[in-house]
This record gives sequence, C-alpha cells and structure tokens, in this order.
Amino acid sequence: MTLRRLTTALAALALTLTATTTAHAADNPPPLTDLDGNPLIPHGFNNGHSSKDSPDAMPWTTPADIAAEAGKIGSNSVRLLIYWSKVEPEPGRYDEAYLDEVTDLVGAYDRAGMHVVLDMHQDLWGPAVTGTGRNGGAPAWASHFDGLPASLQDPWPLTYLQPGVMRAFDHFWGTTGKHPELAEHFTAAWAHVAQRFADDDRVLGYDLFNEPWGGSVPWPFFEKDFLGPLYQRTIDAIREVDPAHWIFVEPQAFGVNQALIASSLPELTDPRPGPPRLAYAPHLYPLLLDTGQAYTGVTRAITQDTMRKWFADNTATARRLGMPMVIGEFGLDATREGSLDYVDDVLAMADQAGAGWWYWSNDPGGWGPYNPDGTWAPLADHLAAGTRCALSCAPR
Repeated sequence: MTLRRLTTALAALALTLTATTTAHAADNPPPLTDLDGNPLIPHGFNNGHSSKDSPDAMPWTTPADIAAEAGKIGSNSVRLLIYWSKVEPEPGRYDEAYLDEVTDLVGAYDRAGMHVVLDMHQDLWGPAVTGTGRNGGAPAWASHFDGLPASLQDPWPLTYLQPGVMRAFDHFWGTTGKHPELAEHFTAAWAHVAQRFADDDRVLGYDLFNEPWGGSVPWPFFEKDFLGPLYQRTIDAIREVDPAHWIFVEPQAFGVNQALIASSLPELTDPRPGPPRLAYAPHLYPLLLDTGQAYTGVTRAITQDTMRKWFADNTATARRLGMPMVIGEFGLDATREGSLDYVDDVLAMADQAGAGWWYWSNDPGGWGPYNPDGTWAPLADHLAAGTRCALSCAPR
C-alpha cells in the first residue's frame, strides 16, 4: 500500500466517523471521494505560478520540496498546472516529452502521499499576448487577435479587456463563427491527456479550464450557452478514454470569484458507468482584498459578509449541479496585516461547508508559505492547522 493510499484510508475512516457533524450536514453538497470511493476532502496548494514562465513549463519544486510540504502542511493533494500551449504546441501534435515530465512530477507527489489534479491553466488567454510569459494558456497557433491590441495591462486583469484578447476568446467560444476548430482542438487535447493518465490512480482528476472568461459574451449567457456546452463536449470526449477520474469544472471567474453574482452553469451529465464523478471548483478572491486592502476593521467585516455570500452562493450551485465542491483557489499576500486571520476564516468556513481547498500558491514570495530565506513562513502553520481542523472550527 502506497503512503497516499494509507493516508487516504485513515482519512476516510475519520470522515466516516464524523459523517453526522456539521461539515456533512444535509444542506452541504455531496462529498468528493478518491478513486476507490472513500470520502476525501482535498487540502493543499496550487503548483504553481513559477511554471507559467519557466523554460520547460515545470514548477520550481523538487521531490524533496514536495515531501517537506507533506510533512509540514499535511497536504493530501495538489492542483498541478499544465498548459494547452505545451500539450499541443502545433495543431494535432502533442508533446509527449512534456507529458512525461508531468508524469514524473505526479510520481513525486504520489510518493509524498498526495493526489494530483491536473489543471489546464490559462490567464489572459495565452503567451501570444505580449508580456504575459511563455507558457500559460492557449498556444500561439490558436491565438487570433485579428490585428487588434493584445498586451499585458496594469493591473493585470485589465488585459482581458484588450480588444485582441476579447477577440481571441470570441473566436474560441465560437461567437465569431470563424474558428470552430479551436474548441475542437481544446477538447481533443484534453482527451489525449486523459488517455495518458486513464490507468494512473495517482491522478485524482482533471480541472478543465482555469478561470473562464467569456470575451464579449455577458453573464449569464456565457455560462449557459457557451461554457456549459464546451464542458459537456469535453466530458464526453474524456469519458471515451477514461471512465474513472474526477472531472472538475469552474464557473465564470469574474463576478463569481468575488461573490458579485452566482454561477449560472447548466447541469452537466457524466456518461461514465456508475455514479457521476463531476465536481465544482470555484475560486474565492474577495474584491477588497484583491485590491490590496488589509483584512482589518471595516474591510474585515465587509469581507466576512462577502465570504458568507460566496459560500452560500457556491454551495447552492454545487447542490443544484449535484456535485461536490472544492475551492480551486484562494490566497492573498500573507505578509499584509490581517491576512492570516483571513486564511483562518476561509478554512473554517470551508470546513463547515465540507469543502476541500487548494491555496494559491506554493511559490516563494508574499503569497506563499516561505520566508525570503527559504524557511517556513507563519502562513504554513495556519494552513497546517486548517488540514488538522477537527470539523468543528468556526470563523472568529
């Protein structure tokens, strides 16, 4: 029995013994399980930002770093970033050497006792957008800006409003009618990845699309008429080669991440034999904290209301969809005043909702769990306490 299977079995026993507690109350979404059907509440990091611009699209972490994280934090899983630009660098050609490196990293996480979720990550469309790095998102051949401006803006989310970036997303979602092949390639790339890992029980599942952006299509039409159908086609394609792994779907990022709106994702079906293995993985980034304000005083009170609304909205969405919920990302600059209180409060609310989480991210710097000298920062202790929470935590 591998370390991961042993720790999973012990965790499953603990969850079974506490199944009547508030974290598994009837009004919470259904629980996630491992591939053997044992209850699983994921907790760990996103890994990570460093791979967005590294020469090989691999993160900075070594097997020793991963083992140290498992020992310090108690992580049982990771959301591991992969990129369409690297999976399919030319139309219809898949980079097996890149996927071999991903497989090696999956092995390192397995040896440390962690499940792996592969996240097809994009920010700001892809590396063809000037100034955004060399890896993250769609390949250059799939980037049709039609001569319109497409460059990194400050603050970075404004890049989504660049006319060329909007046009690239519009082509992808099919609203221009000019490039239907783009979504077909994306779905086929996912099917190729799933075929590579279909028999690999070290992988828990696949996160289909990081922080979807609808281009010129507004909410709620984007989720209902474009994102949901893409998800369904991709689920169907994956299930032709892989009936076992979980498939994670995210809502529209803007608005849902900040609790400004609730997701309008339509119901999705899982054609696998047996119970569905579809999970809902929204991200949590309260607007006041995202603009750099400290989690203190009035800002803390307002943000706590935002967090309560976010959990209410997203647990309701998960129940409506019939899916377990995992917080795919949350995080902030942990060196700011009040930040560790925010982390504690998020973890307590997640525990009450029976939701797992992956913190953004494990990279060095203010958002990560390391001091500048490489030692563990206070954030690490707070996240470790969250992994040990005995299903009775409450936000202060």
